[in-house]
Amino acid sequence: MIVGLHHIAIASKDMARLSGFYCELFGLEVLYGSGWKRGNAQIDSLVGLKDSAADYVVLGAGDFRLEIFQYHSPEGAEADSERPVCDSGITHMCLQVSDIDGEYDRLVRAGMRFHSPPLAAAAGQRHRAIYGRDPDGNVIELIEILVADHPFGVRVTGAAV
Repeated sequence: MIVGLHHIAIASKDMARLSGFYCELFGLEVLYGSGWKRGNAQIDSLVGLKDSAADYVVLGAGDFRLEIFQYHSPEGAEADSERPVCDSGITHMCLQVSDIDGEYDRLVRAGMRFHSPPLAAAAGQRHRAIYGRDPDGNVIELIEILVADHPFGVRVTGAAV
């Protein structure tokens, strides 16, 4: 039985830069960090790589966890910072906010790039959302829930659905 989402993991060529981005702009905190050296057969089996070595950090806020890896062996391919969200694979992670316009303005001032600014809410609209990108090009959706009975669950104000 699935009881909830545990974490999302991202590989980066620069773990310090990417973890700094998420801590500084989104308020995540470093919860744990570690790594492994080459020659760990159990981890090689788990990750499906030969002679792997990596460092990682786990960031968190509330129930959200983000794990960032920096592999030293084997060296991974450079990320496509413009990878379209229609390509197969994970398309984005979504963070719920209480003021999408304020968050958009704050993040743009900090240098985050977005596909478009937030659109004004239309009559009957249940949420507002925008897509932006982290420094490696991973897509981050910001969503503001506008109605208590939204199928995504809980409003930021704490009103349970």
